Amino acid sequence: MKNIVHIVGTGTIGEPLIGLFADFGHKMGIDEVTFHKRTPLLSDRAKIEHLMRRGAKLAVDRGREEDFEKLGHEVSFEAQEALERATVVIDCTPAGNKNKAEFYEKLSGPKGFLAQGSEFGFGKPYARGVNDEVLDPDKDRFLQVVSCNTHNITTLIRTLCDSADGEEIQLDSGTFVCMRRANDITQSGDFIPAPQVGKHDDSEFGTHHARDAHSVFRTLNQDLDLFSSAVKLNTQYMHSIWFNITCKNNITLDEVHERLQANHRVALTDKRQANLIFSFGRDHGYYGRILSQTVVVRPTLMVRRERQVVGFCFTPQDGNSLLSSVAAALWHIDPDPDSVSHRLDPLRQWLYREI
Repeated sequence: MKNIVHIVGTGTIGEPLIGLFADFGHKMGIDEVTFHKRTPLLSDRAKIEHLMRRGAKLAVDRGREEDFEKLGHEVSFEAQEALERATVVIDCTPAGNKNKAEFYEKLSGPKGFLAQGSEFGFGKPYARGVNDEVLDPDKDRFLQVVSCNTHNITTLIRTLCDSADGEEIQLDSGTFVCMRRANDITQSGDFIPAPQVGKHDDSEFGTHHARDAHSVFRTLNQDLDLFSSAVKLNTQYMHSIWFNITCKNNITLDEVHERLQANHRVALTDKRQANLIFSFGRDHGYYGRILSQTVVVRPTLMVRRERQVVGFCFTPQDGNSLLSSVAAALWHIDPDPDSVSHRLDPLRQWLYREI
């Protein structure tokens, strides 16, 4: 049987994900890539045609075939047919939970379904390199790939607070201020004229960033004390996070550096401006993205009162979510950890250690 990955949506995450599988699927054991586009738009014609020239096949809703063909697109599948024949379905829309109830739970063919960070409750929350060991092929048909900032927060905690035996996260508490870009550079709406602070709408965690990070660690049977705040900045470059991580044990600044350098999914930088990290991704990334989980700014790191690790880091757009989405799809096809790691090899060129 063919291994077919079907992506729903062609937006900020969907488009580069289609590209990744189209360009490197043959090296990862993927035989075919299909994608669903809901609305035929003249403004999207060049994008869709480029994806199709690279080998991805278009699926549209029943009755919309002629509308897409008028734009010059070759329609390969009706949307329901594409879902039924897929091995893995990756939903990159803000309607993952709705689609799960309406379509996905009724399908017997696909081995697994993924949704992105905003779709809390879709399935077990997952971040590559943070909770891979708890994935269960007999139970986890539905996975939620957590948001890019949640990847960043959980990677920092796991890197700095893992015990020697990996059994317990040695974290006393963690506080995070997520400074979010106003909108993605591909989006023309919702820009803001000045910084806009977010509400603390969760009495335990502050904002969803800490709540989502907590949910990831709950899959590891860890109940961590986390709190986050958010502010939206009038920039399109990338998210930044200020963190204050209090460890249960003493830690030195040298040990902090050693732990960060030992994690190949962590990039380190001496650059303190988001535009410089963003431009590095534009020049040396895939679709402008590096796939590292976090970019930690070395000059900002300090250890306070022997146990508090304080500093700033950048969240490399949604590159970390792309890496986890590919890894989760490959895991659904063959859950052997060594096999997944091997099949991810084509993407390691965008896992930078230094920027």
